Amino acid sequence: MAEMKLATPVFIRELSEAAVDLAKTPYFYNEGGRPRYVKNLPRGANLIQAAPTDPRVAIGNEYVVSQVKGVKKTPPYGIETRLGLIADKVEYAPLWATRDVAAAFGITLVEQGQAVHLESPVQKLSQIEYEYGVFAGHWSPYQDTGNKLLSVVCTDLEHHDFPHIFASIDRDMPLVTSVGRYWPGLSRIRLADLWVPRGSALYIPPKPSLPDAECIDLHNNRNSARACWGNIRQDSLLTDTLLQAKNGFFHWYWNSTETVHTQPLAND
Repeated sequence: MAEMKLATPVFIRELSEAAVDLAKTPYFYNEGGRPRYVKNLPRGANLIQAAPTDPRVAIGNEYVVSQVKGVKKTPPYGIETRLGLIADKVEYAPLWATRDVAAAFGITLVEQGQAVHLESPVQKLSQIEYEYGVFAGHWSPYQDTGNKLLSVVCTDLEHHDFPHIFASIDRDMPLVTSVGRYWPGLSRIRLADLWVPRGSALYIPPKPSLPDAECIDLHNNRNSARACWGNIRQDSLLTDTLLQAKNGFFHWYWNSTETVHTQPLAND
C-alpha cells in the first residue's frame, strides 16, 4: 500500500509585523474592526475606560489549587509556576466576551468605534498579524515532549508587565482567548474561554508581579482558533496582537491535567 502523506497543518504563522511607539501613539482605536494606534482620536471615537480589577468578581469554572508544586526560573524569559488542581479534567467555561465578562478577568472589551488609552512601562511594542491553527494549543513547553503535537491540552496561562491587544479580525470566525483569575490566598482559580466576536478586541493592561496580590489575572491565546473545530473547510484564523516581541519577561502558571474546551451558547 502506498504511503499517504497528509497536508501539514498550520501551527502558528507570523504574517506581518509593525512597530508601535506608545510615546507617539498612546491610543488603541478599533476602526471598523481593524486595530489602529493613534496620537489623537478621530472624530466620533468613543473613548472608554479600562476595566478595573475587582478581586470580588468571580466568573468561570472554579477549581481548588491544592498546592504550588514548583517554581522554576527560565532566564531570560521568565518564571514558571506549576499548580496542583483537584480535578480529573479541567473544563474551561465557554463565554462570549461581553464587557462585564472580560472585566471579571481584568480585561477590557473594545468594540468597533471604541478606543482606549494604553498604559505601559514599555513604550516600543509590535503589532503582529498571526495565523493560528486549531492545533496551536496542542503543544506543551513544560512536559519534556519536545515539538510533538499532543492529544490533550494542558492549562497554560501567563501574565507580564506589558500590554496585549488581541484583535478578532478573521473574516469568518470569532477569536478565542483562554483566561484565568487566581486567588493565591484562597487557593482558588476560575477558568474560562472568552469568545471574542468578529470585529471586537481585548485590551489586557500590564500585569506585573505584585507581592501579596489578592488575585492574579492570567491569559493565553494559543487556543485562538478554537472556533474552527468542527469546520472541515477552515482550520486556522487570522488575528492581530499587540505585544512586546523582544525581551519580555513572563510569569507562566500551568497544570498538566487534561483540559476541556467547548462551544458557547449562541451569541445573542
